[in-house]
Amino acid sequence: MSSNLVAFDLDLTIEEARRRAEVVAALGPDWDPVAVMRGEDEAYALLYSGLDADQQRTYDDLVAAGVLPGQRPGEGPDRAAH
Repeated sequence: MSSNLVAFDLDLTIEEARRRAEVVAALGPDWDPVAVMRGEDEAYALLYSGLDADQQRTYDDLVAAGVLPGQRPGEGPDRAAH
């Protein structure tokens, strides 16, 4: 039995670089990644603010179990590692 297989390599590095460039271009010149992260942190803090005692215990349990990251209102963000 003879093999008619031909070696075939495809380097997607250039295509990935092009895709990333297109994404950044689509975001436009006004895109501010620092402002976006700040807004996400503010939204996260607001989401878990004003909890009653039972909700706070549940939140603390979920943070301790590693289900939720431990950022609390007024604290610095520590969500990046999660």
